Amino acid sequence: MHQVSERARHGEAPIDDSKMAASGLAARVLFIDAEAIVIDKPAGLPVDEPMAGGDSVARRLNELTFGFQRLPSPMHRLDRDTSGCLLLARNPKARARFGSAFEAGEVEKTYLAIVEGALEGEGTIDLPLAKASSREQGWRMVVDEKGKPAQSRWKALQQRDGRTLVEFRPVTGRTHQIRSHALYGLSAPIIGDPVYGRGEGPMLLHAFALVVPRGRKPAIDVTAPLPERFGEWRDAL
Repeated sequence: MHQVSERARHGEAPIDDSKMAASGLAARVLFIDAEAIVIDKPAGLPVDEPMAGGDSVARRLNELTFGFQRLPSPMHRLDRDTSGCLLLARNPKARARFGSAFEAGEVEKTYLAIVEGALEGEGTIDLPLAKASSREQGWRMVVDEKGKPAQSRWKALQQRDGRTLVEFRPVTGRTHQIRSHALYGLSAPIIGDPVYGRGEGPMLLHAFALVVPRGRKPAIDVTAPLPERFGEWRDAL
C-alpha cells in the first residue's frame, strides 16, 4: 500500500506549487524514516542549483534534516518543471543501497502526463536518445541510433477534448526521456513543454509514484497526488 501524505490521506487538496516558498519543503514530505525521505517536489524548483544561481532543492536541504546533522542527498533528478516524488538518502549506507537499486533498474517510477492528441491503448517506446544543440533552439534530446538506449512503457488512461492522460513507466533513466519519447514516439508532446511542445502554460508532467526496494526492509512505496495545475484531470484518478 502506498504511504501517502497526511493531506492526501484525509482528502485535502495537495499544496499548490505556487505556495511552496511559504510552506517550505518540510510540508511536502510524503515518506520519512531513518534512511530515506521522499518529497513531493514542486514544479518550478530545480533539484540542483542552477549555474546562474537561484533557488533549488539543493539549497533547501537544511529544511529536510529532521534532527539529523547530515544533509540528505537527492538520489535522482526531476526536471525543473516536473513535480512529484523525489527520493533523498539520509546516510551514506542508504545512499549506496539506493544508488545500486537505480543502477540495477530495480526502482519503479510512474509518471502522469497530459499530452496533445487522442491516444488509445498502450505499448513500449524504444528509441535511443542523444543530446543535440543549435543556436536557435538550444539543447535537447533527439532520436539517434548512436545514442543511449531508452525505453518507456506507456498507457492511455483517459481522453478529454483532444488530449489524453497518459501513464509513463520509464525502463531507463535518460535525460528528458519521457518528454522526448512523448514527442518522437507518440507524436503527442506534453502540454506546456517548452522544449518538445508548444510551451503554452505550465508543463503537465508529474512523478506520480515511486517504489524503491530495500532488501529485507519493506520497500518505499509512495504516491504524490496530482497538483492543482492539472485542474479537472485530477478527477480522473
